[in-house]
Amino acid sequence: MSSSLLTKKTLLIVLTSSMLLVLMGVGIVWAWLFKVLQPANTQATESVQFVVPKGQSVQKIGDRLEEQQLIKSAWAFRYLVWRRQLTTKIQAGSFKLSASQSPREIVQKLTTGTDDVWVTIPEGKRKEEIAAYFSEFSEFDLKEFLTLSAEDEGYLFPDTYLFPVQATAKTVHDQLRKNFDKVVQANGLEKKFQKNNTNLNDVVILASLLEREAKSQEDMKIVAGILNNRLDNGMALQVDATMQYAKGYDTKTKQWWTPSLSADKEIDSPFNTYKVTGLPPAPISNPGLKALQAAADPTPSNNLFYISDGQGKMHYSETYDQHLQNIQKYLK
Repeated sequence: MSSSLLTKKTLLIVLTSSMLLVLMGVGIVWAWLFKVLQPANTQATESVQFVVPKGQSVQKIGDRLEEQQLIKSAWAFRYLVWRRQLTTKIQAGSFKLSASQSPREIVQKLTTGTDDVWVTIPEGKRKEEIAAYFSEFSEFDLKEFLTLSAEDEGYLFPDTYLFPVQATAKTVHDQLRKNFDKVVQANGLEKKFQKNNTNLNDVVILASLLEREAKSQEDMKIVAGILNNRLDNGMALQVDATMQYAKGYDTKTKQWWTPSLSADKEIDSPFNTYKVTGLPPAPISNPGLKALQAAADPTPSNNLFYISDGQGKMHYSETYDQHLQNIQKYLK
């Protein structure tokens, strides 16, 4: 037999062997995958509540499912999600899952069947805006919520909540209101109120202004000090956000908090701080923790005026002449 024929025969044997090894490898992988895609425990009879936080990665969700023994393999879970192109379809919320469910069933549940949903309420919204976040809830009654919260503007704490999709107006209102009390107590704000010889309601009103007037907590503290200076001097606060609150909903632009106009300074309302001295009679928005802390512990200064330029940067001044110079420099 010639050497070339032997070489071809050897090459054929090598290729055949390699192919067999590849096929065996693929078979082993598929057998393993078939096994780990079976329920983790077919005998399981009870369901557990599994919560998916907003923004949690598929990898982390898979790891948690495996840790809780709801699936056999986090890697197989990630493969299944990737294979079905569901990476962006997994919902944030609460799910009833069982180890007797297959990973395919669990993936299906996580993408279509949340029992509870996460709702994030931003700082500085008024109660009507907060109600809009629950418009898709089947049992939520908008009018009932506004009635329940009629005296609670400022006390509906902005945060991220997990609510049942069937949450009622009372459930939502009570949770937001209780969370406010919890945050005040947990952060020792009552002690700060006493230290600065003020009361909760005045702090909440001031914080509701700060939430609409400044962005960073540092600026909030400075603005809080300025507004207190104006109060001490018997000056009108002249806060544009209070005029926006008094104007309410703009049917033309279909939005709240429309930009203030010079004519708005003549609005006849107890919330118009250009015409009425002192704090408004009630909060104008629902402030977050940073604004509450700033209102409870303002930064002292001799400043009486402030403006925000086009980039949102604050500029402060002690005299009206300096204030006019800032307006000319940063707003013209």
